[in-house]
Amino acid sequence: MTIRLTELTKTTHIEKVVIQSLDLSLFQLYVAINRQEHLVVDESGRAIRASNILNLQKLFDGIKVSQMCLRHESAYDEMIGQPAKPGGNRLEVPLGNNRLY
Repeated sequence: MTIRLTELTKTTHIEKVVIQSLDLSLFQLYVAINRQEHLVVDESGRAIRASNILNLQKLFDGIKVSQMCLRHESAYDEMIGQPAKPGGNRLEVPLGNNRLY
């Protein structure tokens, strides 16, 4: 499910902002609203991505957000020929609004 960035400014409350780490310095944006996670897209339908976490955090300045986190899921086991772990290996680290921008 996707949601446009412009729609987020009209949302009264965002439960969680997830900045997903895709690669060494590539991050993609998700939000949780009403317990459903949405990929955030621009007006042309492309996923919002950035090479800097602060640029993504800046998009939520002035919007009420309960929680913000950085998420990483490693494909290391699969890359070395090991089976995927049954419980997954998702890591979520809470992020505060550090206002460094």
